[in-house]
Amino acid sequence: MNHQKKIAVFFGGCSTEYKVSLQSAYAVIQRIDTQKYLPVLIGISPRFGKWHWFHGELERIKEDTWLSEENCTPVFPSFDRTVHGLCYLDHAHLCTISLDAALPVLHGKNGEDGTVQGVLELMNVPVIGCGLLSSALCMDKELAHHIVQMNGIKTARSFSVKKNYSEKTVRKEALEIGYPLFVKPVRSGSSLGISKVVHENELIPAVEDAFCHDSTVILEEMVDGFEVGCAVLGNADSGLIIGEVDEIELSDGFFDFTEKYTLKTSSIHVPARISLRTADEIKKTAFEIYRALNCSCFARIDMFLTSAGEIYFNEVNTIPGFTEHSRYPNMLREAGLSFDEVVNRLIETGVSK
Repeated sequence: MNHQKKIAVFFGGCSTEYKVSLQSAYAVIQRIDTQKYLPVLIGISPRFGKWHWFHGELERIKEDTWLSEENCTPVFPSFDRTVHGLCYLDHAHLCTISLDAALPVLHGKNGEDGTVQGVLELMNVPVIGCGLLSSALCMDKELAHHIVQMNGIKTARSFSVKKNYSEKTVRKEALEIGYPLFVKPVRSGSSLGISKVVHENELIPAVEDAFCHDSTVILEEMVDGFEVGCAVLGNADSGLIIGEVDEIELSDGFFDFTEKYTLKTSSIHVPARISLRTADEIKKTAFEIYRALNCSCFARIDMFLTSAGEIYFNEVNTIPGFTEHSRYPNMLREAGLSFDEVVNRLIETGVSK
């Protein structure tokens, strides 16, 4: 008898981070314990968002050649909660795939923002990761900051801007926040659409650029410090594993999309070059943020540490990068967990929650 649990692994998606998702999914799928779990690979096409059951060679995901009639069967979600899975047609016959859980390895919009998580909840399929509400809150930088601030944790001063904004008001608010500052889309990942604004004449072009990624933009105070992060694995009510704190060392600018995936002028130190006492305080703060935003299974909590030792919340990545070189698995590796152990622990956590 086959005792493997069927785990849908979602990859791709209609997001500017589509290719990052392919690399993360490729790394995750390779490390799934196939004696316990049977991966059901579901690719989401980048242009139309169609769901495909991929049954080709794994290398095709990494190379972005996975989407073909030969290797894919179109599937769609079943909202019959007794199926808790997917449907597909086989010679005009409706067939189903029942799932024990689903692991979205999708970065950015339409994957990390609660949309897929909501569909999975309607399908009655347990989500390995943060649920609908937590995913949506963490993706919205403005709401996440409000909630974290209400829990007594420092956040940068900010001002939100809608598309029908007044340039005069935006310039006034920017002066009150002070230059340099950051202009960010409220809901975007991998630092896409984010600009560091040093002079007033750069402000409006930066706002317009951010609007290419979202309908709401925020002006945010630049915290005088460096970025630190914590990898969190598990559920707050049943014990958490928190990886070693890492530190981003910048030579110039900020940790934008290019730097995150090339490290041309920056370095990541893990463990961070800070005292054990400060590291423990950062881990405690990460736990409080994780709990306040109702995170589950796994997430990466990003913060700033000032020269005065103050900790400021930056953001939560509910589906952080999962390649060999990504921050999340590297922080947990320093805490004693191999990549394989990380992947299979988070699946086990999600299946049992």
